[in-house]
Amino acid sequence: MVSNAPAPSGATGPESARPSSRARGVGIVLVAVYGILALAATGRSTVQIIRNFDEAPVAYSLSALAAVVYIVATVALIPRGPFWRRLAWVTIVFELAFVLIVGTLSIIDAQLFPRDTVWSYYGMGYLFFPLFTPILGLIWLRANRRRDEVAA
Repeated sequence: MVSNAPAPSGATGPESARPSSRARGVGIVLVAVYGILALAATGRSTVQIIRNFDEAPVAYSLSALAAVVYIVATVALIPRGPFWRRLAWVTIVFELAFVLIVGTLSIIDAQLFPRDTVWSYYGMGYLFFPLFTPILGLIWLRANRRRDEVAA
């Protein structure tokens, strides 16, 4: 027997069964990778700044900036909605730009960064995850654009 009673909270149809989170399937892996990068960059930059900030203030500040970017990206990738989607896009584009800029500068003139940052050499110290993760993140956000629009 099929009930004709309205769904709770005014929700109806298959859309009401959708979670309010974008993190499922590949999204879970993407969020997990960003979370790991956030923890790694936060730990690295904290130790660098506490122990040797005067040796390479620009490099260590860039590592701290990377940590903040990864934290914001991790948080922004989880919920649905236009605000979170825009924040995820802005954060990930910013990350990709800095990976490309710092990566290129660290190859062209290694003396600009006397110590490595998270983004030096395109994230080589992190197995190039800082380079590939934003590319995959942007592809994933674009592929899930329609789901976010329906949920909003």
